[in-house]
Amino acid sequence: MAKQTTYTGMVGDWQTLHELLTANSTEIPQVEPFRAKLGTMLTQALAITQRQANLKAEKQETSKQLRKLAGDGQRLASAVRVLLKEHYGIRDEKLTAYGLQPFRGRTLKAAPVPQEPETPTPPTAQHPTTA
Repeated sequence: MAKQTTYTGMVGDWQTLHELLTANSTEIPQVEPFRAKLGTMLTQALAITQRQANLKAEKQETSKQLRKLAGDGQRLASAVRVLLKEHYGIRDEKLTAYGLQPFRGRTLKAAPVPQEPETPTPPTAQHPTTA
């Protein structure tokens, strides 16, 4: 039998072994204390596995509630920001106290300096040299 590496596989292996030990308890009476201890561990493992499954389901439900709450909170926060801008005006510096940037006007780009076109330099005439 292959060695189990997952918790589910190990617990399943323990269940099978426990059932076999219980069925054959009359043949090997010296194994009885170990069978009883394995039964206790098996019961604990099944209880913990069930608790883990319940916690996983609860976590998923909690995450779902948090996603809904986050969406509602974002919408409410946006509405409050719009209300603050309406109350103070978009240019009031008091908006910075609420983490909002007041409108301070648009910065105009500096007019580009017109560049004079370069005048092409006339090619220099080469004089043939007489040898």
